[in-house]
Amino acid sequence: MKQFLNKTGIIILAAGNSSRLGRPKQLLEYKESTLLKNAISEALKVEDSFLILVTGSNHVLIENELNSDEVTFSFNSNWENGMSSSIVKGITELLRLNPDCESCILAVCDQPFVTNFVFENLIGESKRKNKGIAASAYSETLGTPVLFHKKYFKELLELKGQEGAKKLIKKHAEDVVSVSFEKGNIDIDTEEDYSKLISFDK
Repeated sequence: MKQFLNKTGIIILAAGNSSRLGRPKQLLEYKESTLLKNAISEALKVEDSFLILVTGSNHVLIENELNSDEVTFSFNSNWENGMSSSIVKGITELLRLNPDCESCILAVCDQPFVTNFVFENLIGESKRKNKGIAASAYSETLGTPVLFHKKYFKELLELKGQEGAKKLIKKHAEDVVSVSFEKGNIDIDTEEDYSKLISFDK
């Protein structure tokens, strides 16, 4: 399929069981859609990219809800082993679909203010500054969405347990460009977070 010749793979990590929320955060209603559909629709607007959705807990529910031909579903049966297992699953799938892929963006489904511009800024700044990692900057930290050049794929595949992308961002600080993501600090972990988001959005 032609789309897999694209240069950037966007991997949305949506495998968690939303334990603090008590229901699947991926399917929370937001903007006449859901949190996950919002993230997907924004990712699909990015030119020369393809999308992989890593599912885990509630994967049947989520896949049935989406039923999209534009998304490659990748089920992580080891989702309980932490974020690293989903990153490994996503990168493995990306390399299977397009071994020549130049970069990947790791994103999560519970940052409601993510847009295609956030993704595109990561790609643009990485090229402009000639840096192998472009990380979103908010609340005095660097985090998701984050872009990694293919030279880091091997290290991403070696992540274990609760380790996430931040490990590599810290390790390779000299090769990181930070890209401002306004409201990137807002994510949904609890009912209180969700209530604030809904009232904020009205």
